[in-house]
Amino acid sequence: MDESITDPGNLADARVLLVEDTPALARTYLGFLRDEAYTVEHVETGGTAKEMLLGGGIDLVLLDLRLPDISGQEVLGWMRDQKISLPVIVITAQGSVGVAVDAMRAGAVDFLMKPFAEERLLVSIRNHLDQSRFLKAAENEAIAQPVVADGPVGKTDKPKSSPAYDDEGEDGFSGFIGSSVPMRAVYRLINSAAKSNATVFVTGESGTGKEVCSQAIHDNSQRAKKKFVAINCAAIPGELMESEIFGHIKGAFTGATSDKLGAAKMADGGTLFLDEICEMSPHLQTKLLRFIQTGTFNPVGRPSPEQVDVRFICATNRNPLEEVAAGRFREDLYYRLHVVPIHLPPLRARGDDMLLIGQKLLKQYAEEEGKTFSGFSEDAKEAIRAYQWPGNVRQLQNILRNGVVLGEGPELTAAMLRAPVGLAGSDHDDSSPNRAVRSPVRVSDQPQVTPNPSDLNALAEAIRPMHEVERDAIERAVDLCAGDVRKAAVFLNLSPATIYRKQKQWRVEEN
Repeated sequence: MDESITDPGNLADARVLLVEDTPALARTYLGFLRDEAYTVEHVETGGTAKEMLLGGGIDLVLLDLRLPDISGQEVLGWMRDQKISLPVIVITAQGSVGVAVDAMRAGAVDFLMKPFAEERLLVSIRNHLDQSRFLKAAENEAIAQPVVADGPVGKTDKPKSSPAYDDEGEDGFSGFIGSSVPMRAVYRLINSAAKSNATVFVTGESGTGKEVCSQAIHDNSQRAKKKFVAINCAAIPGELMESEIFGHIKGAFTGATSDKLGAAKMADGGTLFLDEICEMSPHLQTKLLRFIQTGTFNPVGRPSPEQVDVRFICATNRNPLEEVAAGRFREDLYYRLHVVPIHLPPLRARGDDMLLIGQKLLKQYAEEEGKTFSGFSEDAKEAIRAYQWPGNVRQLQNILRNGVVLGEGPELTAAMLRAPVGLAGSDHDDSSPNRAVRSPVRVSDQPQVTPNPSDLNALAEAIRPMHEVERDAIERAVDLCAGDVRKAAVFLNLSPATIYRKQKQWRVEEN
C-alpha cells in the first residue's frame, strides 16, 4: 500500500506562504503556526507574493484580500492565468458572505473571516495540505503504476483485495460507465481513496452518480466485506433522522415499540454514506460531529455510549462552503468531513459517455420489457448529444425507460424520445433532433387571458411568482401519481430528495 496516499500527514517539507501587510496580524498568525511541522514564509504585498509563487516550492497560500499594492482577488486571477494550481485560503475582514463566495469562485478553497480562532486556522491549513498531497499522490500513482483493468462494467458483487484501474480506459469502472477524460480523473481518485480510511466528500449535480461513487470506494477498499449503509438526509423527516442514524431503544419515544438498530451500528467495520448531508438539521449536525470525533454515539433513549469503527463518505449537490458561509452547515463539521474531495462532472461534460451509458441502459431495459431494441437511430444519437441533460444520468435513465416502454422496433428513434417527457422536439415544432424542449407539465389547464401591459393589478393576477408555479407543478404531479413521490419525480425530471425537501419546507412555512 502506498503510504504517501494513505498517510499524507508528514508535512515537514511543506511550505506555506502568508500574504499579510498588517505587522500585528502577521505576528499573530505566525505565532499560531510556530509549532506546526511545515515552514511558513511571510510577505507583505501581492507583488512579492507573485515572485515567490513563480519561484515554485509553495504548497499553500494564506492570502489577505486587502493588500497595499493589488487586491487578493487580483492575485487569485493572476494565479489562474499563470496556471498556478495551489490551495489558497483567503482572509477577509469584510464580514460578507458575497465576498467569500466570490473569492471561492475565483479559485480559493476556503475563507477565514476576521477575527478567527487559532484552531480554525490550523485545521483549515492542515486539511488543505493533506488534500493537495493526496491528490498529487493519486496523480503520480496513475502515471507511474498503470495496472490491468478489473473486468466488465457493473457494480462489484464481490470485494477486491487490490483495487485497480486501467488508465488506458475500458468502458468504465466499478459501476460507472464511460471513459471520458473527466471520468478517468474520477476513477483514479476513487482507486486511491479506496486505499485510505480518510473521509471522502463527494459533490456534483443531482443524478451524476454520487452514491455509485461512494459504493465504488467501499467495494474497492479493505472494508468491502463489511456493510455499505446509505442514508439520504433529505428523504427522511428530521424528527426521525436521529433514530435512523443512531437507533433507539424500546420506549424511547411514542411509537418506539421495540429496539431499533441504527445505520451507525449496522455500518460497524464498513462504510456509512450520508447523502445530501447539507440537508441535515443543525441539532443533528452537532451529534454527528461528536460521533466523527470520538467514534461513539448514544442510541435515542440510551444513556451509555456505543463504540463503532466506521468510514464516512458524504455527498451533496450543493456548494458546501456556500452552505457554511450562509450559516446552514456547521463549519467544524465541514472540516471534519471535507478531507478527500471528489467532484463528479455533469453528463453534458462527458462527451460520448452519454451514448455508452445510453446503449447499456437500452439493452438492459429492452431485456426487462421484452422488447427488440438493439441500438439508437442516427437522429436519436444526435438528439442525445445535443441535449444538456439537467437531470444527468438519472434523467437519461427515465427518458430511455419511457422510450422502451412506449416504443417498438429494432432502433430507438428521436421521435420515441420526445414523448412523454420532451427530449427533442414535439409534434408541433420543426421536429429538429437538435432542439431540446422542456417536459410538457402544465400548472393550469385554464384558458389564459392576456392583460393590458399598463394594468399593474391585472399583471399581478396573471403573473404568478415562480415559487408558486413550481409548487403547483410538483403538487399536481404528485396528485396525478396518487401520492407516489418517486413516480412523480420521474416525470418532473427531479430527484425524489428534491421533492421531499420542498414538501418539508412548505410544511414549515405553513406552520
